[in-house]
Amino acid sequence: MLTGLRQRFVRPGFGQLVVSLLILALGWTGAQALSQIDQDLRLIYTEYTLGAADIAHISADVIRFRTTVIRALEAPSQKDFERITASLPELRARIQHSVDRYAGASLRVSRSGRSEPQDIQAVRESLDAYFSAASKTITLLTRQWAARTPQEAAQLRMQAEVHAADNAGPKLIQVSVALDRLLETIADVAKDMRDEGTKTIRQTSSFLIIGSVVLAVLNLLVRRRPPATPAPLESTERAAPEKEAPSLALPL
Repeated sequence: MLTGLRQRFVRPGFGQLVVSLLILALGWTGAQALSQIDQDLRLIYTEYTLGAADIAHISADVIRFRTTVIRALEAPSQKDFERITASLPELRARIQHSVDRYAGASLRVSRSGRSEPQDIQAVRESLDAYFSAASKTITLLTRQWAARTPQEAAQLRMQAEVHAADNAGPKLIQVSVALDRLLETIADVAKDMRDEGTKTIRQTSSFLIIGSVVLAVLNLLVRRRPPATPAPLESTERAAPEKEAPSLALPL
């Protein structure tokens, strides 16, 4: 039985070892490339697809904030004014939380030079400027409802309207421009990552094809050493000498 196993499992030669190592290297390279592509796809989805959605939500929330301020300008009573402006702190906190969440991701610079860190900083600065202007508008309206005379209330209301139109309005446009620029940068960076993934796929495919051809050729050239055949066993039994037939002597 041991002799039969030795005949089946032959010690591999140098050529077979080389082919085996090349197969392992080819498989390892393909696995690494696929793992990198999978990581890039996850990154594109989590940080750029969802990030772009967050930026769009920020834009919508800023417009909602602006609309709330305008409604506060048109409030017919102090009770309605307080009810309308009660949602502003929560809305502002949600906007800033969305910006901070995107800024906490791995920000990059595109090949064309567009920088996510610079653009997200521009968004923050424009938001701070707009919120400051909007807060001043709300402060003027709050003083309006606490005014002692109708003339003072009318003057404060006019100041709030002018401030909302001439100061807060242009700052809102700056916020919109900064968000649009950030979205363009996100798209540019995502395009670079897609191009890198496509390049990696092409290089890996070419490497696998060339490696497969080389392995196929080596497999044809490498000869397997034939298994050693056992030596013929010498017969322990030798042919017995022929016995002479007994002679039958007849008596004379």
